[in-house]
Formats: sequence, structure tokens, C-alpha cells
Amino acid sequence: MNTATRDPEAVLTETVLDTFARTPDPRLRQLMQSLVRHLHAFVSDVEPTEAEWMAAIRFLTETGQICDGVVRQEFILLSDTLGVSMLVDAINHRKPGHATESTVFGPFYIAGMPDRAAGEDMAQTPGEPALVHGYVRDTEGRPLAGAVLDVWQTAANGMYSGQDTAQPEGNLRGRYRADDTGYYAIRTILPVSYPIPGDGPVGRMMAATDRHIFRPAHLHFMIEAPGHQTLVTHLFNAGDPYLASDAVFGVKPSLVVQYEPRGADSPLAARYGFRSGFHEGQYDFVLPRA
Repeated sequence: MNTATRDPEAVLTETVLDTFARTPDPRLRQLMQSLVRHLHAFVSDVEPTEAEWMAAIRFLTETGQICDGVVRQEFILLSDTLGVSMLVDAINHRKPGHATESTVFGPFYIAGMPDRAAGEDMAQTPGEPALVHGYVRDTEGRPLAGAVLDVWQTAANGMYSGQDTAQPEGNLRGRYRADDTGYYAIRTILPVSYPIPGDGPVGRMMAATDRHIFRPAHLHFMIEAPGHQTLVTHLFNAGDPYLASDAVFGVKPSLVVQYEPRGADSPLAARYGFRSGFHEGQYDFVLPRA
């Protein structure tokens, strides 16, 4: 058919697709052509005005401008709040049913945090004392001795160290190791629910679409053991009011933990230096082989 008689919008899409047809890397070719097809289909579907398109360009520009390269990563936040991060996670971490489920990495991880002894307190700011402990095992139930648990969480004010410059460096962050039996123990404070940053483009998007910006209380983990898949996950507080409406869609029922109150007379209090009551959370992690 003569292209002059065809839909010029369809012709444009085909022309753009053809420009990527000679991309040497087949995966890159697939990605670029799929991006063009879906992006053009979206534009054709919603038919944006030129003013709306420029508003979208400004939104993406401002999203990049607010990123600081260290703590604030607005593009990860955008991916999280659109559910894309969890979709990528689901595609890349299809695990056996008995392996611990993963969830979003989040934008506030900082590498190189302190190595901590078993049961060492990583909280340098006040909060309700808590102990999180359990075992790291493989899918056959064998202990993963020496597994490294990189842990981070917010302070009681709902902000992470690094994000909140008033907090001491390394506050509520640390790298723990499982012992020969696979046992780990983390002394900390009870996690709290908190709002994701609402002062940037993502916050404006959430407000404009009548969505709240809160995440349920959780503790972040990145767990590594030689020969096994690295696990990035959270442990969520049971009973948190935002479990069913996490702003970044990260909650999975298998990752919800009940914190139990314990008194100063608990054997764990003496073992880990609690001088008053505390909250105990128990969870066993299971890592599949790489």
C-alpha cells in the first residue's frame, strides 16, 4: 500500500522502529523497539496536548534534578510508586515456594556501613527497644554460616540516616553475620511507618492522584551468602495500618512479623543487654542457591 494513503501516525512509528532495526546488540534492539512501540501506543491512546507533553518533560527533568547521587534517588521513588520496581522484582526473583520472598530495594541504602557483632545495638537515637533474631538457611534447611545481613531502617522520626543529617553517621545501619549455626541477632528500635519524600515531583504526583505517601513500618535486609542468591527484602510490623496500602506496593504476607513484648527478666534481655522491656521479632530467612 502506498504510504501516502496510510495513517501518517502509524507510518511515523514504523519509521522510528526501522531506525533501530540495525542495532548490533540484539537485546538492545529488542528493548529500543519495544520502548518505541509502547511509548507511541501510549501517546496515541491519550492524545496529549502539547502543553501536557511539555508538563511531562518538566516532570521528568525535575525528577532528575532532585536526585543527589548519594541518598535522594527520585527516579527509584518514581519507579516504586508506579509499581514498576515490584514488577521488576517479581520477574527477576521467581523463587521456590519455601525461599524467602524479596521486595523493593528502596532509595535509601548506603554501602559501607559498620560491621557489627551479633546482638550489637545499631540505634544511636531513641526509640522503643527491639531485638530481631532468627536463622539464615538454605532451601534444604542447612545453616548458612557467615551469611552477611546488611540492615537499615528509619529512626523514630521516620527518616533514614543520610536523609536526616541530624542523625549520627551509620545510625540504624549495619552489617551483621550469622554464626556457625546460621543464627543472627540484631538489636535496634521498633520500626515505624513513615512517609516517602513528598517535597519533589513524585510527592506532587501522589497528591494530584489522591494517594497517600506512607510506607508501613519495616526493617530492610540485603543478605548475601557464597553460592546463594542475594536476597533483598523487608520485615514488616504486624498490625501496621499501612500494610494493605503501601505507597510502593512492597508488602508480602510472608514478610510480616509479629513483635512480642518482653520484660527485663527475659533471658534475652540479659544476653543482649536490655535493661528494660523490649519487643522481640523472630524470622528465619531461606536463600536458594545461585
